[in-house]
Amino acid sequence: MAKSGLALKALQWFIRGIQFLSCAVVLALFSYFLAIASRNNIGIPTWSKAVEGISGIGVLYTLLGLLLLCCVAGHPFASGIAIILDIAFVGAFIYVAQANRGGASSCTGTVNTVFGTRPASDSLGSGLPNFHQLCQIHKAVLAVSIIAIAFFLLSAFMEVILVRHRRKESRFGPSPANNYTSGYGRRGGFFGRFRRRKGSEEQVMNPNVLPEHTHPDQVRPSYTTEGTNGAHYNKYGDSGFQHDGQVAYPDRTSYPSTGQSNYGYVR
Repeated sequence: MAKSGLALKALQWFIRGIQFLSCAVVLALFSYFLAIASRNNIGIPTWSKAVEGISGIGVLYTLLGLLLLCCVAGHPFASGIAIILDIAFVGAFIYVAQANRGGASSCTGTVNTVFGTRPASDSLGSGLPNFHQLCQIHKAVLAVSIIAIAFFLLSAFMEVILVRHRRKESRFGPSPANNYTSGYGRRGGFFGRFRRRKGSEEQVMNPNVLPEHTHPDQVRPSYTTEGTNGAHYNKYGDSGFQHDGQVAYPDRTSYPSTGQSNYGYVR
């Protein structure tokens, strides 16, 4: 089970890495937009600053997730916070993809960019990209945003799996059910009844397993020996108590064989 836990952590680390790269790409491209606007005194819409902020926070969050994954993976509190943030970033990058929907076009003719709607052949100025190139940048941001949405959904699902795996590890520790190794033991509950019973097979495979002892309540009283369990049953169905080789019947007042009454002894 240690190997499975390590594999789950490695998979989540890979997912967080893709998220980090996606956020970093969006941050770098929109930082380029903001740098062009700042150097050339070009106005840009407010939503571009929002995209810059979302991608920047995403970089910090995914980087922190990569660093803490080795020590807090599967902890219910940490995973709960991560799931909430993952779902929040799904919504945030849906907004980023919608804001860069202009990149879904063929980037020919009239294009819609962060600097306005212009013909693709127009340029922002000398030494600056034209609107066709700006449209291509929006196309890249749109594609990366869709990838980020998919991987944030996947990471939220993986956090649930990590929590369940950690709880099972703590619930089923070393015991005879798992040969004193870390991992799962026998499951109970509703689904446990569908699991095949392996008790007899384990005894066959392990010659050191001793058979289960008989409990006192599993012993059937013998009715053929008078000395067994101190009780005797005669042909009339009465029980007596053995005493010095004789059997006493305190419950009957008389017996046909002896004629004795009350507490008589019959050989």
